[in-house]
Formats: sequence, structure tokens, C-alpha cells
Amino acid sequence: MTSELPARKARRPRAVTASRPDKALVQDSLIQLLADQLGGEIEKGTPPEPATASQQGTRRGPKLKGVHFEYGDDPRDVHDFAGGAGYSLASNWFTQLLAQLAVANSITKSELCVFLFVAGGQTAGTGIAEYTQQEITDGLNELAAKKDNARFITRPTVNRAVRALGEYNWIESAGNGRIRLNVKLWFRGSSVAQHNVLSEIAEAHQDDVPAASFPDRIGPEIVHRQEALDLNLDGETVEPARRRRTG
Repeated sequence: MTSELPARKARRPRAVTASRPDKALVQDSLIQLLADQLGGEIEKGTPPEPATASQQGTRRGPKLKGVHFEYGDDPRDVHDFAGGAGYSLASNWFTQLLAQLAVANSITKSELCVFLFVAGGQTAGTGIAEYTQQEITDGLNELAAKKDNARFITRPTVNRAVRALGEYNWIESAGNGRIRLNVKLWFRGSSVAQHNVLSEIAEAHQDDVPAASFPDRIGPEIVHRQEALDLNLDGETVEPARRRRTG
């Protein structure tokens, strides 16, 4: 009979103590990984001088207790506006001009309403509102239709308002029921998209007369009259003019 060899016990994995350079390499890798996740990059510093034999047994470094991170507001967060149609950017100068023109009766209520309705219906990034005049009329009358004895705007009135707004260079026809807004006054989209639209407008109007160019010349023209008034601001007493007797 042949003798069987005794079965050997399975060897357990032996723990290998990492050398000092290996530990430093692992730490650097972890720090670099953390920096990558935070979007930064660590700076390579000069390695510290090795401790002397007398210092190795007594010197201990500070213990890390925790890491604290603070995050600032993200400037890319969107604004919070009512409704589901997004929002547009408007010139502050122009919004004040709208109020001034309305008070001065220099534009009609119909012109103001038609412009605001069209400006709020832009397709994002294009400066274009796709409305026919009948659609503008129906849209403006939407709330009035829910009230008793309400007044409605008519399509001929909308037609006159659209024509006047075109003369003011606030809007222009883009054909096929499309209306282009003057994007220097009111625009829905980013600055890059606005610059692209302005380039398209400049190319379309390159042969125009400068005095009537769209979108730079903005109406309506207001004639200002100034009168010199004696307000007696110095406190002087003004004697009434004496009438000369005749006959």
C-alpha cells in the first residue's frame, strides 16, 4: 500500500505592512480623488524634512477630527416666476417709457395691450411670436369673455395697433403670421441667443435707410415744448402792470 501524504492546511493571507512611501502614495491618491470630486486640484507642496532619531519617538502630529464644507449659491439657479410660460428680460428704460407714454396719452390702450400680449408670447431664444391678428384679438378677449357686459377689443383695432407698433419699431412682421419683437426692448432668452437674433436682424436690414432702421430707432416721436414761467422764487414782489389811460 502506498502511504497518502497528509493534507496541507490552507494558508491564510499574510498581512503586509506598507512602507512609509507606500502610505504616502495612498494618502496622496485619496486626497487627489477628493479634490477631483470637489472640482479642484491639490497643489504639490515640498515634502517635510525627515525627523531626527530623537524626534521620531516623541513627536506626534495633530489628529484630524473632521472636515467642514460650505457651499455657496449656484448662480445658474433659475428665477421663480408665476405661471408656466417662463420669463423674459426687459429694458428698464423701456418699461418706464411705457408708463410715461400711457400717462401722456402718447400711445393708445390698444397699442399697449397688443404689445404686452405679443411680447409675452415669444418663443424662447428667437424673438419671434407666432400670432395672427385674429389670435391676438381672441387672446386679449379671453378674460373679457367671462364677464357680463364686458367691452371687447375688435380685430380692426388690433390691426391698427399692430401697424402703429411697427411704425414705433417695437415690432415688425416676419411673415406667415410671425411677429418679430424689438429684442433690445424685450427678449426671452440668454444673451448669446439675443446677440444671434440681433445679427439676423442686422443682416435683414442691412440695406435700410439709417433713419428708419430697426431696431435702433425707437418711437413714438414726442415733441417737447418748454415755456419760461415766472415762479417768483426769489421772494420779490412783482407789481402789477399799470394800465395807461387813454381819452
